[in-house]
Amino acid sequence: MRAVVQRVSRARVVVGEHVVGQIGRGLLVLLGVARTDTPDQARWLAEKIVGLRIFEDAESKINLGVADVGGELLVVSQFTLYGDCRKGRRPSFIDAAPPEQAVPLYEEFVNAVKARGIRTATGRFGAMMQVELVNDGPVTLIVDSK
Repeated sequence: MRAVVQRVSRARVVVGEHVVGQIGRGLLVLLGVARTDTPDQARWLAEKIVGLRIFEDAESKINLGVADVGGELLVVSQFTLYGDCRKGRRPSFIDAAPPEQAVPLYEEFVNAVKARGIRTATGRFGAMMQVELVNDGPVTLIVDSK
Protein backbone atom coordinates (compact mmCIF):
# COMPACT_ATOMS: atom_id res chain seq x y z
CA MET A 1 0.00 0.00 0.00
CA ARG A 2 1.09 3.53 -0.62
CA ALA A 3 -0.15 6.63 1.14
CA VAL A 4 0.39 10.32 0.56
CA VAL A 5 -0.18 11.89 3.97
CA GLN A 6 -0.82 15.60 4.30
CA ARG A 7 -1.17 17.46 7.57
CA VAL A 8 -4.20 19.70 7.10
CA SER A 9 -6.12 22.36 8.97
CA ARG A 10 -9.21 21.17 7.08
CA ALA A 11 -10.13 18.94 4.14
CA ARG A 12 -13.21 17.64 2.39
CA VAL A 13 -14.34 15.46 -0.49
CA VAL A 14 -17.16 16.45 -2.80
CA VAL A 15 -18.93 14.06 -5.17
CA GLY A 16 -21.24 15.88 -7.56
CA GLU A 17 -22.82 18.56 -5.39
CA HIS A 18 -22.53 16.65 -2.10
CA VAL A 19 -19.86 16.70 0.60
CA VAL A 20 -19.27 13.00 1.35
CA GLY A 21 -16.47 13.42 3.90
CA GLN A 22 -14.80 16.26 5.74
CA ILE A 23 -12.48 16.89 8.66
CA GLY A 24 -10.98 19.75 10.59
CA ARG A 25 -7.40 19.55 11.86
CA GLY A 26 -5.79 16.23 11.05
CA LEU A 27 -4.44 14.15 8.19
CA LEU A 28 -5.60 13.73 4.61
CA VAL A 29 -4.55 10.27 3.44
CA LEU A 30 -4.57 9.49 -0.28
CA LEU A 31 -4.42 5.69 -0.27
CA GLY A 32 -3.33 3.42 -3.11
CA VAL A 33 -3.64 -0.36 -3.03
CA ALA A 34 -1.32 -2.62 -5.02
CA ARG A 35 -2.10 -6.09 -6.38
CA THR A 36 0.33 -7.63 -3.90
CA ASP A 37 -1.06 -5.95 -0.75
CA THR A 38 -2.48 -7.86 2.21
CA PRO A 39 -4.75 -7.11 5.21
CA ASP A 40 -1.66 -7.21 7.46
CA GLN A 41 -0.11 -4.42 5.40
CA ALA A 42 -3.32 -2.37 5.66
CA ARG A 43 -3.28 -2.68 9.45
CA TRP A 44 0.46 -1.93 9.63
CA LEU A 45 0.07 1.19 7.49
CA ALA A 46 -2.87 2.42 9.59
CA GLU A 47 -0.82 2.02 12.77
CA LYS A 48 2.18 3.76 11.18
CA ILE A 49 0.17 6.76 9.98
CA VAL A 50 -1.77 7.19 13.22
CA GLY A 51 1.53 7.06 15.10
CA LEU A 52 3.39 9.59 12.96
CA ARG A 53 4.61 12.43 15.12
CA ILE A 54 4.08 15.32 12.70
CA PHE A 55 2.14 17.86 14.77
CA GLU A 56 3.79 20.60 16.79
CA ASP A 57 3.93 20.49 20.57
CA ALA A 58 3.86 23.50 22.94
CA GLU A 59 7.52 24.20 22.09
CA SER A 60 6.83 24.21 18.32
CA LYS A 61 8.66 20.92 17.83
CA ILE A 62 7.14 18.30 15.53
CA ASN A 63 6.56 15.78 18.28
CA LEU A 64 2.85 14.85 18.47
CA GLY A 65 0.64 12.36 16.68
CA VAL A 66 -2.85 12.90 15.33
CA ALA A 67 -4.45 11.40 18.46
CA ASP A 68 -2.39 13.69 20.71
CA VAL A 69 -3.90 16.78 19.08
CA GLY A 70 -7.46 15.42 18.84
CA GLY A 71 -7.10 15.29 15.05
CA GLU A 72 -9.08 13.42 12.43
CA LEU A 73 -8.32 11.46 9.25
CA LEU A 74 -9.86 11.80 5.82
CA VAL A 75 -9.04 8.72 3.71
CA VAL A 76 -9.44 8.94 -0.07
CA SER A 77 -8.84 6.02 -2.45
CA GLN A 78 -6.22 6.89 -5.06
CA PHE A 79 -5.31 4.10 -7.49
CA THR A 80 -3.21 6.55 -9.51
CA LEU A 81 -0.53 6.38 -6.79
CA TYR A 82 0.53 3.18 -8.54
CA GLY A 83 0.79 4.84 -11.95
CA ASP A 84 4.03 3.85 -13.70
CA CYS A 85 5.31 6.68 -15.88
CA ARG A 86 8.67 5.19 -16.90
CA LYS A 87 7.62 4.31 -20.46
CA GLY A 88 5.81 6.53 -22.92
CA ARG A 89 3.51 9.36 -21.95
CA ARG A 90 0.49 7.46 -20.69
CA PRO A 91 0.83 6.00 -17.17
CA SER A 92 0.34 2.28 -16.71
CA PHE A 93 -1.78 1.22 -13.75
CA ILE A 94 -1.01 -2.50 -13.96
CA ASP A 95 0.35 -2.57 -10.38
CA ALA A 96 -2.84 -1.06 -8.91
CA ALA A 97 -5.24 -3.58 -7.40
CA PRO A 98 -8.57 -4.04 -9.19
CA PRO A 99 -11.63 -2.81 -7.25
CA GLU A 100 -12.70 -6.27 -6.06
CA GLN A 101 -9.32 -6.61 -4.31
CA ALA A 102 -8.75 -2.95 -3.40
CA VAL A 103 -12.09 -2.23 -1.69
CA PRO A 104 -11.68 -4.78 1.14
CA LEU A 105 -8.10 -3.60 1.79
CA TYR A 106 -9.16 0.05 1.73
CA GLU A 107 -11.90 -0.80 4.24
CA GLU A 108 -9.41 -2.77 6.37
CA PHE A 109 -7.21 0.34 6.54
CA VAL A 110 -10.14 2.62 7.47
CA ASN A 111 -11.39 0.20 10.13
CA ALA A 112 -7.89 -0.12 11.61
CA VAL A 113 -7.67 3.67 11.95
CA LYS A 114 -11.12 3.83 13.58
CA ALA A 115 -10.12 1.03 15.97
CA ARG A 116 -7.39 3.34 17.27
CA GLY A 117 -10.04 5.87 18.30
CA ILE A 118 -9.45 8.36 15.50
CA ARG A 119 -12.52 10.03 13.96
CA THR A 120 -12.30 9.01 10.33
CA ALA A 121 -14.10 10.28 7.24
CA THR A 122 -13.77 8.89 3.73
CA GLY A 123 -14.28 9.72 0.13
CA ARG A 124 -16.35 7.41 -2.08
CA PHE A 125 -14.38 4.54 -3.57
CA GLY A 126 -14.37 4.63 -7.38
CA ALA A 127 -16.22 7.94 -7.66
CA MET A 128 -15.02 11.06 -9.43
CA MET A 129 -14.15 13.22 -6.43
CA GLN A 130 -13.11 16.78 -5.80
CA VAL A 131 -10.65 16.85 -2.91
CA GLU A 132 -10.21 20.20 -1.19
CA LEU A 133 -7.59 20.79 1.49
CA VAL A 134 -5.59 23.36 3.34
CA ASN A 135 -2.14 21.84 3.81
CA ASP A 136 -0.78 22.87 7.20
CA GLY A 137 2.94 23.59 7.17
CA PRO A 138 3.05 22.36 4.49
CA VAL A 139 3.73 18.83 5.68
CA THR A 140 3.43 16.03 3.11
CA LEU A 141 4.85 12.52 3.42
CA ILE A 142 4.82 9.37 1.30
CA VAL A 143 4.51 6.16 3.31
CA ASP A 144 4.80 2.70 1.74
CA SER A 145 3.89 -0.54 3.48
CA LYS A 146 6.78 -2.45 1.89
